[in-house]
Amino acid sequence: MASAAAAGAPPGPAAPKSRKSVTGTRKAVAVLFLLPALVLLGALVVYPIGYSVVRSFYNASGDGFAGFDNYKALFTDDGIRTALKNNIIWVVFAPTVSTALGLIFAVLTERVRWGTAFKLVVFMPMAISMLAAGIIFRLVYDQDPNKGVANAVWVGVHDTFAQSSAFPKAHPGRNSPLKPDGGGFITTSTVHTGRAVTLPLVGVAPDQMPDSAKKAVAAEPEPGKITGTTWQDFTRGKGVGRLGAPDPSELGYAGMRIEAVDTAGQVVASAKAASDGTFTLPAKADGTRLRLPASNFKEPYNGVDWLGPALVTPAIIGSYVWMWAGFAMVLIAAGLAGVPRELLEAARVDGAGEWQVFRRITVPLLAPVLAVVTVTLMINVLKVFDLVYIIAPGSSQDDANVLALELYRKGFSEGRPGIASAIAVFLLLLVIPVMLFNIRRLRREVRR
Repeated sequence: MASAAAAGAPPGPAAPKSRKSVTGTRKAVAVLFLLPALVLLGALVVYPIGYSVVRSFYNASGDGFAGFDNYKALFTDDGIRTALKNNIIWVVFAPTVSTALGLIFAVLTERVRWGTAFKLVVFMPMAISMLAAGIIFRLVYDQDPNKGVANAVWVGVHDTFAQSSAFPKAHPGRNSPLKPDGGGFITTSTVHTGRAVTLPLVGVAPDQMPDSAKKAVAAEPEPGKITGTTWQDFTRGKGVGRLGAPDPSELGYAGMRIEAVDTAGQVVASAKAASDGTFTLPAKADGTRLRLPASNFKEPYNGVDWLGPALVTPAIIGSYVWMWAGFAMVLIAAGLAGVPRELLEAARVDGAGEWQVFRRITVPLLAPVLAVVTVTLMINVLKVFDLVYIIAPGSSQDDANVLALELYRKGFSEGRPGIASAIAVFLLLLVIPVMLFNIRRLRREVRR
């Protein structure tokens, strides 16, 4: 019976064969091939980490055990606290802005014909090293509008709506009928109709005079009016020219504003000087004093101090976004290519607008990609060093300080390797949770 059952039973599973290694060879050979990589990994990663951990418990000279004193300094040293605060700002804003811009670029360029070319241009900064990018943006943020692109644009926009004065350095010379008055100048005596008034000034370089300025002309008296001339009362050459009277080589202050002020300080009448410096005031200005208001001598707008203490960190984050938005765009565009088009078209057919499709379908489907990009950039910004070191000038480097830069300064500039090692360990502890989150998410995606 048993033999019959055995005869009619299907053959059992074959005995399992001995499993070979991935390489198809013996495990010893596989380990031999992996040994060089393991040695390099140990020498370049494991050993430095272990040494930094041990060194962080010793004093600056390395011959005395300091315990947790170096780690206490992380929360008591002003420079480290500033660096920690700036690192938090970096982690919050730099990855968020870069990912958001990458998402916008990826979505908007998906349907345009020149989208590939645009993506290429946006991604090109990734080919530039952090050092080169730092040098570029150090020039971009230069305070001088003639050098810095950012201030050149900013000053251009500002001057479109609020034109600066052409005479910021002008002031009365010797024996002048003018005296200072609240940032401007005013005549020492009253003026009357039928007389010509002279308002000479000095202090403006010939090459800084307005292009519209012409040779100054002495105004002729007119009955019932107050006439006058305001001009640059200076001629190059010793003993050349006359003080208090226009000379052939002297230029008028074209556009200079003149106000007639009564005894109560109220403006009775006003005029603007012509290109030759002459002006005319009506009869109601009789008995007043002439004032050149402070607006004539306003310093030219010099832009924004991008690398000053208040804006240096946002400015450097802007340069980082310029570099890494292309990286985010490429990864998000790859994820966008895998989004089922049927879902998008079905939503549009059902009456959903483009914003609703983007917010309720595109973004949720891209959530895994967005998370990976954001977390990767977070790990990257925790280690940012080059941009801060290059872009921030010495006067603002303390305000732009980050942990990686403070590690360098403590270890090499200040000679405190114990605290530098503690900062390195602290940075490692900050990066590990983010890395673990990224690995878990990637594994979850693989299982799907």
